[in-house]
Amino acid sequence: MNKIVHSLSKKSQGINCRPYFAEIIGTYFLVFFGTAAVTIAVLLGILSGILQVGILWGIGLTLGIFAAAPHSGAHLNPAITIAMYIFNKDLSFLKVIGYICSQMIGAILAGLSVLIIFSPFITRFEILNKITRGEPGSELTAMLFGEYFPNPDVIPHDKAIDLMSSFSALGIEAFGTAVLAFVIFMCTDPKGMIAKTNFLAPILIGLTLTLLITLFGGLTQAGWNPARDFGPRLVAYFAGWDSIAIPGPNGGFWIYILGPIIGAPIGGLIYQKILKN
Repeated sequence: MNKIVHSLSKKSQGINCRPYFAEIIGTYFLVFFGTAAVTIAVLLGILSGILQVGILWGIGLTLGIFAAAPHSGAHLNPAITIAMYIFNKDLSFLKVIGYICSQMIGAILAGLSVLIIFSPFITRFEILNKITRGEPGSELTAMLFGEYFPNPDVIPHDKAIDLMSSFSALGIEAFGTAVLAFVIFMCTDPKGMIAKTNFLAPILIGLTLTLLITLFGGLTQAGWNPARDFGPRLVAYFAGWDSIAIPGPNGGFWIYILGPIIGAPIGGLIYQKILKN
């Protein structure tokens, strides 16, 4: 009997939940600060351009990495977790599932926070602009949570279909995520120059996100992260945006899941096979 109790005690002590909580908190920082930036830009006009939005996204990512890195490695992105699993033999499949679930929880909580904090302003904006939530045209407020192509704040919904196909949006999401993953693999390479510092990698990764959002945010809103998109998108779905949130116009929500999952391993592969020391 004592052996059984001792065995169960050892197993319980061996379960370390801290990495999963770290992924929740880190992803929350990323998604909350980023979606809040989009929200104040669209609803209040406080930010003057997409560069400022991108900077706040980058700061959110940097803070999330600093918070989570000592405990989980700060993936904060299912696509990055999958890429790390492909190239890192120390990452188990069960941990991958746990990380992705944690990232989704963090993203959903961030979306809920934005909805609760800014709900009166969202309603006011919809009234002033004669937007009916869940109807065509409500992408302009749904984009505060999930993402759309092209950016509804740049191109009206009735003209969007003529400017960008689903295939084009998928390619942009895959490309941007590949670039981001390449930089992440570069910054976390133990033999590289950047990983030898304790502070440079999170800053460079955050700046990369800022750059990518500034360049591509007007096209696809620059997702690069399935949790960042789908977590808040779920919140929008249940908050009344219905089919505008999921499946989205032309059923396009899957692009923000598949694109990053395709792109991240490509970026990791390029670094691992060509440039890794």
